[in-house]
Amino acid sequence: MSVVEYAGRKRVRLVSLAVVAALAVGVVATVAFDVPLESIFTPGYVARSMELAAPITLAAIGGLYAEKSGVFNIGLEGFMIFGAFFAAVGTYFAGGSGPVHAWAGIAFATALTTVLASLFAVLLIRYKADQIVAGLGVWFIGLGLAPFAASVIWGSRNSPRIPSVGRLTVPGLNEIPYLGRIVFDQSPLVWLTALVVVGSWVFLYRTNYGYWIQAAGENPEALDTAGVDVNRVRYAAVIFSGAMAGLGGAVLLAHSSSFIGTGQTMVDGRGWLGIVAYLFGNYNPLGAAVAALLFGGVDMLQGQLQTLNIDLSAKLLELLPYVVVIVVLSGWGKTRVPASVGEPYESED
Repeated sequence: MSVVEYAGRKRVRLVSLAVVAALAVGVVATVAFDVPLESIFTPGYVARSMELAAPITLAAIGGLYAEKSGVFNIGLEGFMIFGAFFAAVGTYFAGGSGPVHAWAGIAFATALTTVLASLFAVLLIRYKADQIVAGLGVWFIGLGLAPFAASVIWGSRNSPRIPSVGRLTVPGLNEIPYLGRIVFDQSPLVWLTALVVVGSWVFLYRTNYGYWIQAAGENPEALDTAGVDVNRVRYAAVIFSGAMAGLGGAVLLAHSSSFIGTGQTMVDGRGWLGIVAYLFGNYNPLGAAVAALLFGGVDMLQGQLQTLNIDLSAKLLELLPYVVVIVVLSGWGKTRVPASVGEPYESED
């Protein structure tokens, strides 16, 4: 079997498993609560699930690139917290009254998290810091610093109401039954995420630099012998991972009403789900996006059941995404990790 055929079969299996898992959740809800399936999988439910999946997808793609290059960025959750906070700050100080200011906040957050990711990359690659410890450090710093800074700026861990980016509506096409609401009356950030997914797949598997990233994680010695600076490739991948996680946090903020700094903050484990998503997707951006959509759909199911007046414990519903993670990973089996992940590289020159 060729590599292309094998990859194709893996993708088919991935999509099939995700669809079966999503339908299983819906069928269980239908049988348990006597609710028609179409009442659960409404156009609004699917569209909102895509919005919830977008931040997870962006974080997953960033983490995927870093790990493909040989660096495990376990700090995705922390970068997402910083991204959400910086987006709130940027939007607030830009004026905070319309979509233009929301876009300014997103750009501001992405730029600042890119700077933080650059410092993080130096720490991991140049100074060879322990990748797990450093990643957890980013998370802990985000958990403490973002709410504290919010209290300094707004007098509360939560920000004031932040404007959204609005919706991208195509007149006429948005009236198409079912698909119109999902495809042609959607958040522009969902479309941005879709472009990132496709672009990252093309870049990783159809360009020389994408092959270099894969070689840096699989066989850095061979890449070095070919005259390519391994650490430079890893720098770019790690910085990109932090920027994407920060963008994911900004997208999460843009789809919410305000920054929430209480508890685990509004990010609430989505960075960790991003790691699971790219593992489930076997380090493929398309597979990671499908996995993230599954997690987003399960997360949205909580609100959907409440809308249908189904009396179920909120605590139990909050566990659903993690139950699905366990079931999916158990059904998916092993994922082959790049051979040189976590190993600093020193050129022989």
